[in-house]
Amino acid sequence: MQRRKCLHHRPSLALDPAHSPPPLWELPPSPPLEGRGWRVSPNAAVNKRAGRKPLLVATGHHVNVRAHAPAPVLRPIPAPPAAAGRPRAAGTGCVRRTGGSGSGGKSASTFQYENRGSSLKVIGKASTFSFFGARQKQSKNFLNRSANMTPSEVTFQIHGTTLPGEVLAVCGSCDSLGDWKPQKAVVLKPDAKNCTLWKATIMLTTGVLVEYRYFKGLFLEPKTASDPCQVIVHKWETHLQPRSVNPLEHKCLINDGQFGKFGGVETVDSGWLTCQTEIRLRLHYSEKNPVSISKKKFKNSRFRVKLTLEGREEEEEDDDDQNKISTPLSKMSTTLEISLISDNEFKSRHSQPEFGYALQPDRWTEYSIHTMEPDNLELIFDFFEEDLSETVVQGDTLQGHVGTACLLSSTIAEHGRSSGILILPIMSRMSRQTIGKVRVDYLIIKPIEGYECDMKQSFSKYWKPRIPLDVGHRGAGNSTTTANLSKVRENTIASLKNAASHGAAYVEFDVQLSKDLVPLIYHDLTCCISMKKKHDAESLELFEIPVKELTYNQLQLLKLTHATALKLKDHPLSVTEDEASPSDHCPFPSLQTVLEALPEDVGFNIEIKWICHQKDGIWDGNLSTYFDMNSYLDIILKVILQNAGMRRIVISSFDADVCTGIRHKQNKYPVLFLTQGKSDAYPELMDLRSRSTPIAMSFAQFEDLLGINVHTEDLLRHPQYIKETKSKGLVFFCWGDDTNDPENRRKLREYSIDGLIYDRIYDWNPEQPNIFQVEQMERLKKELPAEMLRKCLCPINQFVCGSAFCMRSPSTVGAYGIDQQQQV
Repeated sequence: MQRRKCLHHRPSLALDPAHSPPPLWELPPSPPLEGRGWRVSPNAAVNKRAGRKPLLVATGHHVNVRAHAPAPVLRPIPAPPAAAGRPRAAGTGCVRRTGGSGSGGKSASTFQYENRGSSLKVIGKASTFSFFGARQKQSKNFLNRSANMTPSEVTFQIHGTTLPGEVLAVCGSCDSLGDWKPQKAVVLKPDAKNCTLWKATIMLTTGVLVEYRYFKGLFLEPKTASDPCQVIVHKWETHLQPRSVNPLEHKCLINDGQFGKFGGVETVDSGWLTCQTEIRLRLHYSEKNPVSISKKKFKNSRFRVKLTLEGREEEEEDDDDQNKISTPLSKMSTTLEISLISDNEFKSRHSQPEFGYALQPDRWTEYSIHTMEPDNLELIFDFFEEDLSETVVQGDTLQGHVGTACLLSSTIAEHGRSSGILILPIMSRMSRQTIGKVRVDYLIIKPIEGYECDMKQSFSKYWKPRIPLDVGHRGAGNSTTTANLSKVRENTIASLKNAASHGAAYVEFDVQLSKDLVPLIYHDLTCCISMKKKHDAESLELFEIPVKELTYNQLQLLKLTHATALKLKDHPLSVTEDEASPSDHCPFPSLQTVLEALPEDVGFNIEIKWICHQKDGIWDGNLSTYFDMNSYLDIILKVILQNAGMRRIVISSFDADVCTGIRHKQNKYPVLFLTQGKSDAYPELMDLRSRSTPIAMSFAQFEDLLGINVHTEDLLRHPQYIKETKSKGLVFFCWGDDTNDPENRRKLREYSIDGLIYDRIYDWNPEQPNIFQVEQMERLKKELPAEMLRKCLCPINQFVCGSAFCMRSPSTVGAYGIDQQQQV
């Protein structure tokens, strides 16, 4: 990696006497300079040992630059005079290398400065100053406005192999690199002599830090000149800290080594849906054999199935419209891959063998189709007898071939649903007679409508190993159905705050939509409303009604009673309860309100609700129909992505398709698959992927999820699941009433589980900071002077609180390296 031409991968204050500086650069106004700092890195002209991180500190009227020895020191001359109001000082400083080999203590460059109390002016011969940290964003904006800043010609180069039609591109934090938007990224070109070496040269501003990432994908030409460019991301770098560069000369070459490897660590994630649609077709035995052949000859046969993409339903005619752009990249090639999931293995997306795979009762067979034309595809299922021993139909050249079934993707579009089941007739290939039928389960996944994900950060596969985390179930606990009810109503702001104040690292709660599509917090899919009888002032009758049938405002007016009140005479939550309850204790808070009400250092485990289908045919809440899945997830995810700030968030669901949709629609937050496994407490679910912990592991690996969240009942019977899950690179949480037992929690902690979700956390923990606040305090103690640290602390709890400037101000996060971005 070449460092001679620029400061690479380091935030920087560069002092380079070799170039003429801007006439005046001023730090933006801020709280008093005493104790405030700006994180910087040295230029080679000041300190040739790249990698040092000095800290420019203004304390009273003394200004210096401190670093790991040898340290350049700024010494003000003369001493500052006192002045009424704000202190003022002016003088000359120099940059010296002291105590380092080769420096001799004599090498120096000079500059002038003026201290105005709330601002610092730097004037003189030091060429380039880039201030970051205490006012990082404002400093960047100020520097960008400087009229005399000179451009630098920066060449990025990286090694990487690509598929046909695929390119490497670079996306970053400035306009030249697309402002983290992949649609505006810079495409690299392969070297003429080495096709694995990719290069691109762009103009950046000298002395301004730029962060960036590389990715592989397809750049699709727009159909018309007015349409925006469309980009499909296949793989992208997701290191917690992106690459960075600070060019200091007119030309700079950045050799970034191998794609995906940075800082000695390889971190690459799959892309998300940007403009393409993914169609999933599944064959499985969740309910019964998906293939039924009416001919007696095949009654006991097992079949192999192969899916073939025949082409588009309607071929587009040639169009001489001048707005059309004639290019081979104007359309994405539709791809078809197969995956297999079972208890003991998974085979992720790959091509099919010549005669397909045999259908098995314990295996989930799934076909994935990526396309830009989801409503214009023709798909053919071919069915073969499993042993392929003979020609079934006389004259047929395919051994074992039984018949075919045709699926037009427009048929799915006509259903108007993101998921469902299709019954297709199986036709004899030669005689074209109907010989049976096949049951095809489908799922359509589309990009989030009205929101574009960027490449600034991703925590989808990041998890920092820690001691087992305490997670508050529904906040302070179940207040409706468990044996030991919580003293605070579940899934309310008060309940969430209660758990957070007792050291919960995360609070778990449930999200669903109201009739008017407002994401709100409530566990059950139904609630009870009361109806007053005529001529009977005392008696009330309760009716169970789906939450989705009431608007958000209507739900706020409810005197809430849980559905269990239909079976109990004396329920703890009476319909005649006090109407003057504080707002924090009211049910049905909106997701946005919850995101705004709790401090950002409290993590959220957001369970997205969906109707569950039991194996006995019963639907959760007796709801056989629900929202359209794409629209439902889009609304919830947009609220999270737009309002989460820097909060740690993990999203989970009992529905495997919901987990799949969340994973592929966004690229920022991790997903846990909730599963009950083998349970005596709950009825078995219809979905094969939810019936056991081993197949849940395989599903999580197949979809590249963060991990699984397992019912403790199953886990206590099979504690080896924890070690097995971790060996597969998955994170492991657990939930359930058994977790409420402190002895069970002790055992699970010994197995190094990642997270424990349980009720009534206030019974076991005093009011205390959570683990993230404790870790932040330890970092602050190392990085801040004692006086400043006292200003950051909450006077009541003695930890960094949400109201302190160091928590709410992005400037402080940048200034002192507070690890707010290491989210999960």
